[in-house]
Amino acid sequence: MAVRDVKPTRSELIELKKKINLSVKGHKLLKMKRDGLIMEFFKLLDEAKALRSRMAGNDRIAREKLAVAYAVEGSVALKSAALALVAHPEIQLARKNLMGVVVPDIKGTTVRSRADQRGYGMLGTSAHVDEAAKAYEQLVADVVKAAELETSMKRLLDEVEKTKRRVNALEFKVIPELQETRNFISLRLEEMERENIFRLKKIKAKGEAAGIPAA
Repeated sequence: MAVRDVKPTRSELIELKKKINLSVKGHKLLKMKRDGLIMEFFKLLDEAKALRSRMAGNDRIAREKLAVAYAVEGSVALKSAALALVAHPEIQLARKNLMGVVVPDIKGTTVRSRADQRGYGMLGTSAHVDEAAKAYEQLVADVVKAAELETSMKRLLDEVEKTKRRVNALEFKVIPELQETRNFISLRLEEMERENIFRLKKIKAKGEAAGIPAA
């Protein structure tokens, strides 16, 4: 179809301008969302780095305390204390919303316990066993938190990438194409208006030449 055969209307131009305005607003909101997600990601990243550093220290401490307990109590006593455990650690998995992204909310229950809740007799073991058990309970709690942070970071990163693709699609494809179409329709309407004026003038001139008075 030739360009001159295309006859857009003013209503089409108005609707197209509305689409452009909505697309521009959507683009702005998505950029804000993308930037917010990136900020949240780096907050979690800093927290995860600090946690990993703390875990490395706690792991070293737990190993040292276990080595001392092993030296004092012996392997048989340690195995007996471990088997006496009644309340085993449990994980509660829930969900929470972070910048519109559903991330896990992981809680460890019965991970930490008092010395009298660990099942072994207080009189038959030394404080070294309690210290080793407490150190490893802290390490387990850190591992649970690390799992929550790393899973949340992965989901945030996935959402950042998805939002970036939508931002780029609007910025480099959708909006430019809509603007190009708007410009074409505007020019075509102006051209049609000029053609209409020229046609009316021509009709008027023919009428005057034929002696027909103008309306």
